[in-house]
Amino acid sequence: MSVPPGPLDTPPWGNAHRTANERRALLYRVLADAGVELGAYDRLMVDWLGDWDNPTVLTVASLIARAGAPTEQGS
Repeated sequence: MSVPPGPLDTPPWGNAHRTANERRALLYRVLADAGVELGAYDRLMVDWLGDWDNPTVLTVASLIARAGAPTEQGS
């Protein structure tokens, strides 16, 4: 499952239904890529978010990825 670039104007449905485990794995990957250190409660919340629908998880993942992305200098 790929993380949509943003900003998003419509729900990112993705190309297929993903399982909760796949959605959780995506969130953990995006958080790790952004350098976010997780505590026990953080992991509990990521697991909880993984139970939400694809558009919700993809939107959260997109926000995390964009927040952790380097910004252009001088913009």
